[in-house]
Parts: sequence; C-alpha cells; structure tokens
Amino acid sequence: MFVRVVLMLLFAGAIFGGLAYTKYQQIQRLKVQFSAPQPPTKVAITTVRQVRWQNGVSGTGALTAVQDVQVTNEVPGLVAGIHFESGQQVTKGDVLVTLDTAVDQAVLNGLQAEERLANVQFERAAKLVRDHTMAQSQYDEAAARHARTAADLLAQQAQIAKKTIRAPFSGSLGIRRIALGQYLKAGSSIVPLQTLTPIYLDSAIPERFYPLLKIGQEVRVRVQAYAPEQFVGKIAAIEPGIDPATRMVRVRAELANADRRLRPGMFVEVDAVQATTDEVLVLPDTAVTYSPYGNSVFVIEKTPKGATVTRRQIETGPMRDGQVAVLKGLGVGEQIVAVGQNKLRNGMLVETVTATTTDPANM
Repeated sequence: MFVRVVLMLLFAGAIFGGLAYTKYQQIQRLKVQFSAPQPPTKVAITTVRQVRWQNGVSGTGALTAVQDVQVTNEVPGLVAGIHFESGQQVTKGDVLVTLDTAVDQAVLNGLQAEERLANVQFERAAKLVRDHTMAQSQYDEAAARHARTAADLLAQQAQIAKKTIRAPFSGSLGIRRIALGQYLKAGSSIVPLQTLTPIYLDSAIPERFYPLLKIGQEVRVRVQAYAPEQFVGKIAAIEPGIDPATRMVRVRAELANADRRLRPGMFVEVDAVQATTDEVLVLPDTAVTYSPYGNSVFVIEKTPKGATVTRRQIETGPMRDGQVAVLKGLGVGEQIVAVGQNKLRNGMLVETVTATTTDPANM
C-alpha cells in the first residue's frame, strides 16, 4: 500500500513538473519575443510647404431657385387634360392643365344671347330717344342692361380662361401631383416649377467680414455632390443690416448654372475671393489629429536608430480643398506623417512607404 502511494506521488510530481517546465519555456520565449526590437511601422509622409493663398471670406449657405412656385388652379374643376410630363422643361405660357368647361360654356352661350338682345334693345332705345319718342329713364335702363350683359360676358370668358392653367414662367417642372379626371379644389397643388438658370446662393457671413464684401465680388462654391469641383459666381446683393440674433450678414450670389447641375436646397461651402494673397504653410487635412485639447501632428525625426516620430501641438487655420493652413508649430520642409498616425506614439521607429507633398491650387 505504501509503495503504491509513493508511486502515485512520483507520477503526479512528474506530470506537474513537466507542465511547469513547459510553462517556463513559454515564458522564456515570450521574454525573448518582447525584448526583440520592434520592426519600423510603415507610414506615408508629407512635407510642409509654403504656398500663396488668395485671401477670401469663407462661409456656408444653400442654393435657391430664382423663381420657385407650386403651380395651382385659381378656380375649382374636373381635370380634363394634362399637357405635361414630370421633369419637363416648359416655356412661359405653355398649357399645363385644362379643366372641364362644359357647364361654363353653356352659361357663356346664354350670356352671349342676352348680350345680343341687349345690343338690339340699346340701339332701338338710342334711336327712339333721338326721335323723342322714348323717355330718358327708359333709355338709361336699356344702356345699363347693355353694359351689365357685356360685363357678365367678359366675366364668364375670364372664368373659362382660368380653367386653362399655364406656366407662369419658363423653367423645370417637378413631379406631377394630379391625375386625369380628378376634381381639384381652388388652390390645389398641381406641379412644382423652378427656374434653374441662373441660380441663387444665399449665405450668412460673420459681421466682422462685412467691410470685405462687395457687389460683383467673385465667389467660389463647392457642393458635396461634385466635390472637389468649384463653381464660380458673383455677389448680387448684400443685406443692408446685421441680424441681431446671430450677428451675421446675409449675402446673395448668382451662379450661371447653364448645365443645371446645381439644384435648389443643396448645402454649399463658399469663399468670397479677394484680390490680395498671403504666404501660408499648408498640410493635408489627413495629417492633423483634431481634439478638444488642441490639434497635433507626428513629426519625422532622424536618429542613429533610424526615423522616429514625435507628437507636436500646432495651431491650424482655414481649410481649402483638403488642405489646412498651419499658423504655429511647424516650419517649411519638415516631414509629417500624412496617414496612419492613430497607431503611432512618441519615439516609435517608422519606415516611409509613400512620400506625398501638398500641392493646393492658388485660390
């Protein structure tokens, strides 16, 4: 019995010893792995450059149609004919919708008969009054009937004309909102109509820039749908007063929009261009890490071990076309990590994969 217990203890000790030795070997391998120098992290870099930027006033705004209405009917009626398609280009005066005029036409025929009778009676009364065979009061009554029937006839003709709905101006139609045979109450929506050429840009600019704004000043517009393409226009109007609630001045610019790519309601970024230019340091926007505590970049530094990175706080200025102006913290020619800075920390070795340079267009 004693021998069996001893053998079991020896067997258990051998198993635990083997496990302990295996764990020891794993720990040693991990120590060697972590003590080995880490390979350099591959990053793309860019070089700080000095370029000339044209001065301007930046802001945001929205595009607005020069003319924008919802075509409606002035009088009620049943839709007898629809003479347009959704999205169609129309010219001022084009017939869009006709309402049923059968009853109105019957009333018009009756008024025309009354008008003919009133004409005959008036001419007869005029002859009799000249011959002094009719009292003046009777002649006056005939004249009044003649005038009233003529007025009623014109009113009925106008009523019938209102049942032909025409385009109030040239432009682009939207999506049709009616159907053939539908009864329309007065003021029912039929189809939107907008003038797209030209198009307005309405923007709000901080009041401190008010002295820099001029009628006819060039503006450059960017919209998300066609980024980074720019559209050029001119300031057409400047609000004479400042909004006391926001301390902003409203500015309206006009863009040709000959190809009709710009549409009302689009959100835009706008720069009001000035004649003067400044020398500025620029970096790609992707190179900057933005935070509430300040903006920073990783600067490439040469050391005996190789290229390393150091985080540096900078002060940034305006952005244009993916480029950001650097006001403080960097110098011309310094190399900066352009992409991949989220995986970096101070002192890490890096390997340059792709060198990029900023090349913004002079604006």
